[in-house]
Amino acid sequence: MPKKDNIIVGLDIGTTKISAVVGEVTGGDIHVVGFGTSPSVGLRKGVVVNIESTVESIKKAVEEAEMMAGCEISAVYAGIAGSHIMGLNSRGIVAIKGREVNPSDVERVKEAARAVAIPLDREVIHVLPQEYLVDDQSGITNPVGMSGVRLEAKIHIVTGAVSSVHNIIKCANRSGLDVFDIVLESMASGEAVLSEAEKDQGVVLIDIGGGTSDMAIFSGKNIRHTYVLPLGGNNLTNDIAIGIRAPLAEAEMIKKTYGTCISEGITPEEMITIQGSSGRKPRTLPRQILAEILEMRMAEIFRLLRKEILRAGMDDVVSAGSGIVITGGSAMLDGAVEAAESVFSLPVRVGHPQGISGLVDVVNNPMHATGVGLVLYGARHQHNRKFHVKDKNIFSRIFRRMEKWFRDAV
Repeated sequence: MPKKDNIIVGLDIGTTKISAVVGEVTGGDIHVVGFGTSPSVGLRKGVVVNIESTVESIKKAVEEAEMMAGCEISAVYAGIAGSHIMGLNSRGIVAIKGREVNPSDVERVKEAARAVAIPLDREVIHVLPQEYLVDDQSGITNPVGMSGVRLEAKIHIVTGAVSSVHNIIKCANRSGLDVFDIVLESMASGEAVLSEAEKDQGVVLIDIGGGTSDMAIFSGKNIRHTYVLPLGGNNLTNDIAIGIRAPLAEAEMIKKTYGTCISEGITPEEMITIQGSSGRKPRTLPRQILAEILEMRMAEIFRLLRKEILRAGMDDVVSAGSGIVITGGSAMLDGAVEAAESVFSLPVRVGHPQGISGLVDVVNNPMHATGVGLVLYGARHQHNRKFHVKDKNIFSRIFRRMEKWFRDAV
């Protein structure tokens, strides 16, 4: 297959599925020209637990996307999630001595802000500027050209476990792919489902995947807080399997077919059929039991996320914002919006991918928000790619940090 220079590929390596979205950049427009997906059997809660199985799943998804797009895929933007992801806010200050701020000053203040103690077993994934302050003037998004004595930066640093980052890159490399960048999945989803007005006013994005629920709080068009909750759609399925004593595959089918998060209004006479397995006869159960199981688990997920918002001191930002946007596969569950509204007491909507053309009918689904968002992220950052990430880069960075630590100790 031919290679194309204007192709950007997003690789969503999720707990339940691995998907590849191929976007063709034409001017300022992004046309989705290919899509491939494969069941994910080598990950648990967003973390690779089986290299070979993950590699095979990636290969299947990429091959399917290549066939549809009619081109060879050699490099991707890969998403990362998991409970090992941590975000922290930091700030830095540098002197500018009464002259105009130039780009080198901006880089200096960002370096000062990221000079925080990060354990050797963690890797910096993103350094996201939130705002700049020149002297006492706050709320500045670009300080270049402004005059003052002191320049201050507030940033959000996203880190992940080195081993988890390394395994994602290793799986992509073994599949024959280079990795342009590793991108936090909630940040990528935000690229696809949030409007600029929502990011500016303030919004909470909740991406409910199979193994995790990823939250990102935006305000002033920048990320203010990130959090990964190790609960997701698989927990819903597992609860159903235990509650109605059915195999996981059957529980997943029942969740998608009959699932709802609203038990009120379901009559006791409404029944669902559970197919028998291993020679057992089919049986029927009230649908209300299924609704109560899902209602309790979804409420728990949203309550834990609400608790994190309060712990992070983001309640005022959230209350003044435009509300909540939920996306991911479990966001399609009937009653998910109502369940979120009852916990947060804020307007809630389901986020569908936007800002693209082409195979919109194929990817216009909340479960593909991350894949589409990775393409949009790649299009926005393709001119300032730092490097093709290879798995050796991760460990070389660790060794450099260890060498610096020993030099400082001496």
